[in-house]
Amino acid sequence: MRFAQALVPVTDLVFPPRCPLCGEGIGAQTGLCAACWGELVIPGEPACGLCQRPMGDSITAGAVCAPCLAQPPKHDGVAAGTLYNAASRRLVLAFKHGQRIALAPMMARLMAAKLSMVEPDWLVVPVPLHRWRLWQRGFNQAALLAGEIARLRGARLAVDLLERRKATPTLGGLGAKARGRALSGAIAVNPRRRASLSGAKVVLVDDVLTSGATSEACVSALKRAGAETVIVACFARVLDEALPTG
Repeated sequence: MRFAQALVPVTDLVFPPRCPLCGEGIGAQTGLCAACWGELVIPGEPACGLCQRPMGDSITAGAVCAPCLAQPPKHDGVAAGTLYNAASRRLVLAFKHGQRIALAPMMARLMAAKLSMVEPDWLVVPVPLHRWRLWQRGFNQAALLAGEIARLRGARLAVDLLERRKATPTLGGLGAKARGRALSGAIAVNPRRRASLSGAKVVLVDDVLTSGATSEACVSALKRAGAETVIVACFARVLDEALPTG
């Protein structure tokens, strides 16, 4: 760490820090410019007592949103660093498909800020990639975020606790039943790590939370194996109805 810090002036001289979204010069390699920070939407309170979906100011603490009333989630809460909009989408695309893995620490800091409940006895578990997808991409973006969150919160990283045993198609555009069929039997607990889940408190990490089908499959596998609590943490959560208008 000290060696890396000593190299910062040299790195900044050769590669002047620039905002990864707009290219504007910034003070350090690990952030955004002020204008692009302002484009991110950070979910706030009040929020649903089950899924942390932002709700109106008149809602009382602990209230539950309509989707959770209709279908209670299997998880024990959601911790989203941002709401998915144009700015967070550009960051996710640059990170996941543009090979900008240096964005992981900044993205993870926004997520960790929502995980104050996490203590050293918690497990931090990434949503797994199938081995073919991992081979194509070269890294699991959820695992990079999980590693940073474990470091920031002082928790235990369990990068191989979940396995994706079959390749699944892109779930976007599929209905609930089709998503369920695609994910059936796809995600399981690594048998060698099952014992660590007895009574465990878990943070399940992914970059984007869309329909929640993949995270629900992961939560189900974790709880069947004995996990007591599972919080879903994501960098960007797709909730168009919660974004500011105008």
